[in-house]
Amino acid sequence: MPEHGSVPSLASTLQQQLADALTAALPDAGTADPLLRRSDRADFQANGILALAKKLKGNPRELAGQVTAALPAGELIKDIEVSGPGFLNITLADRAIVETLAARAADPEGRLGVPVAPDAGKTVIDYAQPNVAKEMHVGHLRSAVIGDAMVRILEFTGEDVVRRHHIGDWGTQFGMLIQYLIEHPGALKHEGGASDGEAAMSTLNRVYKASRALFDSDEEFKARSRDRVVALQAGDAETLELWQGFVDESKIYFHSVFDKLDMEVRDPDIVGESGYNDMLEETCRILEETGVAVRSEGALCVFFDDVKGPDGNKVPLIVKKTNGGYGYAATDLSAIRNRVQDLKADTLLYVVDARQSLHFKMVFETARRAGWLGDGVKAVQLAFGTVLGKDGKPFKTREGETVRLEDLLDEAVERATAVVREKAEKVGLSEDEIVENGRYVGIGAVKYADLSTSAVRDYKFDLDQMVSLNGDTSVYLQYAYARIQSILRKAGDAVPAAHPELALAPAERALGLHLDQFGEVLSEVAAGYEPHKLAAYLYQLASHLTTFYDQCQVLSPDNAPEVVENRLFLVELTARTLHQGMALLGIRTPERL
Repeated sequence: MPEHGSVPSLASTLQQQLADALTAALPDAGTADPLLRRSDRADFQANGILALAKKLKGNPRELAGQVTAALPAGELIKDIEVSGPGFLNITLADRAIVETLAARAADPEGRLGVPVAPDAGKTVIDYAQPNVAKEMHVGHLRSAVIGDAMVRILEFTGEDVVRRHHIGDWGTQFGMLIQYLIEHPGALKHEGGASDGEAAMSTLNRVYKASRALFDSDEEFKARSRDRVVALQAGDAETLELWQGFVDESKIYFHSVFDKLDMEVRDPDIVGESGYNDMLEETCRILEETGVAVRSEGALCVFFDDVKGPDGNKVPLIVKKTNGGYGYAATDLSAIRNRVQDLKADTLLYVVDARQSLHFKMVFETARRAGWLGDGVKAVQLAFGTVLGKDGKPFKTREGETVRLEDLLDEAVERATAVVREKAEKVGLSEDEIVENGRYVGIGAVKYADLSTSAVRDYKFDLDQMVSLNGDTSVYLQYAYARIQSILRKAGDAVPAAHPELALAPAERALGLHLDQFGEVLSEVAAGYEPHKLAAYLYQLASHLTTFYDQCQVLSPDNAPEVVENRLFLVELTARTLHQGMALLGIRTPERL
């Protein structure tokens, strides 16, 4: 009996039966793969016999007949046909479909029969990495949204996940900021005493601009700022206290943006560049002593045969600069040591812009040479592309500036609220519901547009399309869920109940077979770090539901009671699957829309 209330999919059960039949009918073939796939000629097609026939020098149609005869008698298969050069076209029994779905619906743990991976490990996910004392912009969106979805998906499939937000909280700019604060006490106080994220960012912006102007115009202040960097790196108490003030002020702002994104970011998970300071010197010492890194023109470098510049010379990974300062590589390598040796992770997943791919390729290879990424430990960059404007160019304001993330999210919610308000009177939504649903639809639209695109690809940010009720949008999926809830409310005394004895209409079968694939899709998404495949599955599910509505009335008075109950059962399970799938993408599903 499967653990955790898991329910084998129809495809996996059929795959096993076919594999057993192949072994029984063709013992000389050894272990054979039936090559099962979905088909438009039947429910499934098995194509593995053709390759076996060539291997055994037999007639493929005759072999197919032997395999068919070896299949167990049971209630899984309704019809099996030998087609072409030994293909098997297989149609499942309606009873098997409904009984499997009923088992999913009855899962006592509410997981829809999706198994927990028996060999789950520990993954550290590095995502949502804003910079202290700087505003978050559209470039921060993808790391946050993709990373949050992968956290949810991996945790659901059983992985032990450690979240890490590697914020930019260290570096030379803090010398300038801290020196300004010393010379202008109280500069970090909010105007008007406000303490929300917008006020925090406004204050940080004001301090940054003022200190930058002074730094650029006053050579003496510039010199004092550089001395302050040295004090910061040396651990001077007063300097560290003021630095902490900038970090704390920035966290107020970060949390306000992540709240708008409907994302949970916890303080213990925020371990920025500064968190690895104490490890940097040792990291460099180990690399140099083991010969992984060498001195080159005074800097500590790691070289690679396949990384060369336009001049044909090798381009190194600089771990320690000529002036004794540490490069990003020293921090990233120290983080790997911490995550593998202290956190005991066996997978490190970095949700980082594709433009940093070469840096991470070199960092991972360096860590392997040093033995920090040994057998059984892998490091993966989940690289993502750029957010583009409607013109296909990197998304900017009309003035050519980077778009503030908060402005983008606010506009999405505003557009979505207008869409919700148009239908509010018909559905009977209160003003509070309009506002709440507008937020869920707007933020969901932004997330879904990102997650429905393969991460490595660029995508166009088009709010008009994102909040459309038509096409591949989160609003279409949310509307499908809300429509089911409306049907369930109108059902009166009729209750959802599975009736395996009933014959299924084509649209019912298609919906049922797609529902059964949910667990397999999640397994594939988790293994390949590909949330866009979950988005595609959910869109297809909503499309199957639309066809089902068109062809199979649920609450028709002409239907027998058991037909009504069975159709209510199908739509309720569809709603639960949509709700769970959307939740794993970090998107809400309003009950009424």
